[in-house]
Amino acid sequence: MTKKMHDTPLLDELESGPWPSFVTGLKRLARDKDQMVDLMGQLEASYRNRKGYWKGGTVGVFGYGAGVIPRFTEYKDDKGEPIYPDAAEFHTLRVQPPAGMHYSTDLLRKMCDLWEKHGSGLIAFHGQSGDIMFQGCKTAEVQPAFDELNEMGFDLGGAGAGMRTSMSCVGGARCELSCYDEARALREVINANLDDMHRPSLPYKFKFKFSGCGNDCVNAIQRSDMAIIGTWRDNIRVNNEYSRKYYAEHGMTDLVNDVVARCPTKAIQIVKKAAVKAGPNDSVAELDDQTSLVIDNKSCVRCVHCLNVIRGGLLPGKQRGAAILMGGKGVLKIGASMGTVVVPFMKLETDEDFGKLRELARGVLDFFAENALEHERTGEMIDRIGLASFLEGMGLEVDPNMVLQPRANPYVRTDDWDEQVEKAKARKAAGT
Repeated sequence: MTKKMHDTPLLDELESGPWPSFVTGLKRLARDKDQMVDLMGQLEASYRNRKGYWKGGTVGVFGYGAGVIPRFTEYKDDKGEPIYPDAAEFHTLRVQPPAGMHYSTDLLRKMCDLWEKHGSGLIAFHGQSGDIMFQGCKTAEVQPAFDELNEMGFDLGGAGAGMRTSMSCVGGARCELSCYDEARALREVINANLDDMHRPSLPYKFKFKFSGCGNDCVNAIQRSDMAIIGTWRDNIRVNNEYSRKYYAEHGMTDLVNDVVARCPTKAIQIVKKAAVKAGPNDSVAELDDQTSLVIDNKSCVRCVHCLNVIRGGLLPGKQRGAAILMGGKGVLKIGASMGTVVVPFMKLETDEDFGKLRELARGVLDFFAENALEHERTGEMIDRIGLASFLEGMGLEVDPNMVLQPRANPYVRTDDWDEQVEKAKARKAAGT
């Protein structure tokens, strides 16, 4: 029998709208957990007083320097005793998810049973870095909970100033737009650098994320320091059966409004079939016996919008791989930023290809560790030292697609141009 529920008028108000409320879930768990009863009491106090009452501390498991987020209450009486003692400790275990977020129902049931035994029963799938968040554990239960999770095959994720847990989209398992093996890429990179996750030693956090196409279903471009985004470098492939089916169902109005008008580079045209003169860089999809859709692949930026709308009628090309972007993050010193392309295309098919990805990831981590300031993300480091310096330090080639904006200074030094031309000729002659 659990203790009596505290009065929570402010939390009750959050259940009054037409949408599902997290409060309903907390109340359901509170039927069997004194810890959740007191958690709701403290949360009500936070809403009432407009103040958070959690502080950090030191809680961990043997052999690990990260993965557990300590939470101790600061809401105490005049004698220093917690007002809600059963929620005085409410630690979170960050656990690495399977690549692509693949679970069996049996595994999910085991996780739920484990957390009802050792914790509050409150689990979040998933955090911004992909962690399974086992929320609400007392200090004495942290090690036993981890031991059972470890026996199930799971490891702690990242926390603090180190490499964070990674995540990948479901990719090729369910999506025809996948351009590389996202799950393998995640495992190759993360498994090779686990020490930086479990024993944080970086200036600040560092996140990898893996999306199989430009839809970026795991928010890699906006939310990760190194984003691996699937793309292709040849022409969009066409399935005329599906493109005709789309046109028959939606007609010209939807085609113009939803596809042609929304192409960011105006690379798509509607052409009478008799007038089509397809070049080597054009993809031609039949819409009916008189009309075709022509895509200029030289102008295409692989945003995949047309592939999303004409699903199955337009598909990624055969020469697939990934673009590597650096510097995405949320608001910090320079505000929210999206990743900048540093490698326009990298094949990810063979063992050698994945080896190059591992080397690049390790090189970026090392460069970040040596050159970033304390509490500085990769994007802020690049902003401070300049993209050219970062590319030079990483040994990456400069590409025109990396230009963010035209320079403000119209004057250009030309005194070493002849020397640079000779060097370029020598590299070309040597085949490098």
